[in-house]
Formats: sequence, structure tokens, C-alpha cells
Amino acid sequence: MSVDKAGAPLFHMIAERHMAGLPNTINKDMRILVVDDFATMRRIVKNALTSLGFVKIDEAEDGQAALNKLRATKYDFVISDWNMPNLMGIDLLKSVRADDSLKAIPFLMVTAESQQENVLEAVKAGVSNYIIKPFTTDTLESKIAAIFQ
Repeated sequence: MSVDKAGAPLFHMIAERHMAGLPNTINKDMRILVVDDFATMRRIVKNALTSLGFVKIDEAEDGQAALNKLRATKYDFVISDWNMPNLMGIDLLKSVRADDSLKAIPFLMVTAESQQENVLEAVKAGVSNYIIKPFTTDTLESKIAAIFQ
């Protein structure tokens, strides 16, 4: 078991590479959907993404709103909280992976849920990577780099 910069446990099933900056191969024009029921958290993630050079960032206030947006608009990447009303992040992930038109979208879970069983459930559901709150922009950057390497 390894430990990320915030000291949270991570498991070998989630690939992790600490890189200096995002690789040039990452499309900064990709459309990203940030899903969290707290507007402040959406703003924090959006600001971190903007500081990393991303420009097309949309928001959804819960998993159901996110699923509706994903079915209406083409997104290249989803960053989602776990605990939300209407449709939890883990259920959003499962819905995305079960939908042939959405299943290839990289999905990053950003959550306070650090229990081993939750991480394992997300891995089994097909999460691309996992960040434990609180996190830094550097941690977000390294997780995105690992997903898109």
C-alpha cells in the first residue's frame, strides 16, 4: 500500500505516477464535467483545473444532473464527488460504465471516502483514479497525468 501526498491510503490497483507537470499530450481543450453537491468544492476543483490550463469545464450539482449532462453533451473527463443527493458518485460511475456511449470516459473520484472498501468498490466499478479530500493542485495534476499518460 502506498500513501499519497495527503497521507491517504491508496491501493496498487490504481496506477499512480508523480510527474512534474502535465504531459504535453494532454488536451487542455478537453471538456471536463465537475460533479459535487457543494458549490464551493466545485469552484475549488474548477480553479485548480483552470490553473493547470484547462478551459472547458462544466459543473453538475449531483450525480443525476451529471448523468443528464453526460447523455446530452460529449465530455472527455469526469471528476466526481462520492457523497451526493439524488445519485451518489459511485452510482454515477456505475451508470457511466454501463452505458456503451459513455463507458470510455475517464472518471476521477474526488472524495472524503477513504475506507478501503470504498476504494475497492470504486476500482471494481471502473474508476480511473481516486483522490482523497483535502487535496492539492499538485495531487490533482499527478492523478490527471496518471490517467492520461
